[in-house]
This record gives sequence, structure tokens and C-alpha cells, in this order.
Amino acid sequence: MRLKTIRDIDVKNKVILMRADYNVPLDEEQKITSDLRIVTSLPTLQYLLDNGAKKIVIISHLGRPEGEDEKLSLHPVAERLGQLIKEKVGFAPLPKSPLVNQERVVLLENLRFDAGEEQNSEEFIKNIIDQVAPDFYVQDGFAVIHRAHASTDAVAKFLPVYAGLLIENEVEKLSQVTEDPEHPFVVVIGGSKVEDKQPLIDKFLTSADKIIVGGKIAADGYEAKSDKIYVAEDFDENLAGEKLDIGPLATVKIAEVLKDAKTVVWNGLLGKAEDPAYATASTVVAEILGETKGINSVICGGDTTGFVMELLKGHAGLNYSLISTGGGAALEFLLGQDLPGLDAISK
Repeated sequence: MRLKTIRDIDVKNKVILMRADYNVPLDEEQKITSDLRIVTSLPTLQYLLDNGAKKIVIISHLGRPEGEDEKLSLHPVAERLGQLIKEKVGFAPLPKSPLVNQERVVLLENLRFDAGEEQNSEEFIKNIIDQVAPDFYVQDGFAVIHRAHASTDAVAKFLPVYAGLLIENEVEKLSQVTEDPEHPFVVVIGGSKVEDKQPLIDKFLTSADKIIVGGKIAADGYEAKSDKIYVAEDFDENLAGEKLDIGPLATVKIAEVLKDAKTVVWNGLLGKAEDPAYATASTVVAEILGETKGINSVICGGDTTGFVMELLKGHAGLNYSLISTGGGAALEFLLGQDLPGLDAISK
């Protein structure tokens, strides 16, 4: 897929309206507990700044508010973003009159404070556009491109839409594993809901050399319908007899398969990894993918990427080809489903 990106336009002295995904986790004091989604927006933002953009107004959502909710304000994000780019980031409510702000970079308040965002309201997004008066729209919120919302879909009726560098990278890496993976190609599937994972297994059954099934799916007795599928055969249990991680025999067999792989897609943890006692198999897989040179490794799914990012805090030497920022979006992309946000870029 060839997307129109910010590399295809001259942004010098232009006003840019940019959609980012700043749906970051907050603690009870509204402090950011992981700034991954802010950090991953920096290449696009820095590109626009370095190439002379006159003004960049960023829009995003946070959580699932029902109307305005101070606990879900994007104000902490504006402060953290300013620290990362080393300049003050303005913060403003959703504009009802022309946006007046002296800062070169401005973040608007949570889009979902207005019901028009999720209703894909043309009037809602047009009002923002009228007040910002942008020359271009940059879509860089990969995690929301599978939603037909005002900032992903309706916006294309009023502005030319270009992909940011984060979306460009996600699409490039995900396209590679679906269209032309280097072999041996291994898919690792975990998690708890077989109805969510079966379409992914079916999708890759013809192209993958091996599909590995672990997690609660395996513990609940998933039955392989192909010799290509390996289902974990032993498990670590708690005192109540609950199977909470795959066992040492399965872990060793999986490790042997992964060490010879050239392409690996991993979606779903192999155990109850939030408990360190049952994170062994997931840690082994993460370390093999991060330490073995020559593996094109794609990590997707919210729990899986969160686990890997937490692991990276103590293992700086681990390297992955892609830690996807989009859980549902990445899954739908891999399955070949239509994504309204990508369609808007392609128009």
C-alpha cells in the first residue's frame, strides 16, 4: 500500500492540523504512567517542525468520557509533549471561535468531550477546521484508523489528508508480513478469547510455516486443525489447579522454532503475565525476538505491546522491528479489513 505522506508535501509556512493518538494511561492523580504514544508521535511532529511548518495544531482523544471530564483532560499530555520537544506546547479547549495561541505547537482538548467525534459528525470536525484554518490534515493516529470517527473519516471531506511517519511505518511493517514475509514465518498467538484469535489463525494458515498457540486459548483445550499449528502441551498451574502459563516443555519447543525464524508476528500473551510468576513463557519469547539478529519481529495487541514495553525498561538491548501502537487497528489491518482512516488518506 502506497500512502500519501507528509514527505509528499511542502509544509514550509503552512498550518497543519494533526491527529495523534494520545490515549495514554493515567493514574488516579492524572499523571501519565506510560508516554509511549507521545514518544511515537515525535518523528512526525519533529519532521513538520524541522521543515518549517508555521503552526501545528494537534487533536486527540483520551479514554471514553461521557461529556467533559477533568479526569480525562489532555492537559498532562501537553505538558509532557513540551518536555519532549523542549518548547512550550499551547493547550486550548475545543475551539468555538478562531484559535488564538502564540505557541507554534498547540494541543486541543479531548475530542471525545464532544459527542460529534464518535458520531463522525461533519459539523463537528468542520468547526475545528474553520477555527484552525489549516492547509493540510496529517493523520498519525494509527490506533484509531479503524474507527469511522470525525477525526478519521469525515475530515477527508474538507481537507487533503496525508499520513504521518508513524502510520507510514506501521503500514509498511504490517504490509510486509501480510504480503511478502521472509521465511521461515512464525505466528505466535496467545490471549484468552478464541473467537478473537481464530480469524488471525485462519488468515495466516496458508502463508505461515508455523503457528504457535498458547495463553488461555491453549489452556482451555484449543484443537489444532493443521500440522502447521502447535498448541502448548504443558502448563504451569497455581494451587487451585488453574493453568496460568505454558509449561517448560512447550516453552523450550517454541524457543527452538523462534530461533530459526526470519519473520515473527506475535499477538497475545502466553500466560497471565501481569503476575511475574506466570510471565516466564512470554518473557522468553520477548527476549528471543529482541535478541536474535535477523528476525523481522512484529508485536501487536495492547496487552502484548504493553508487556514488551515494560520489559524494555529493564532490557534496553532488546530490539524489535515493530511494536504496534494500534491494538484493534493492527489486528484489522492484518485481517485485510477496511480501515476508514486509511481510506481517507488514500482518497
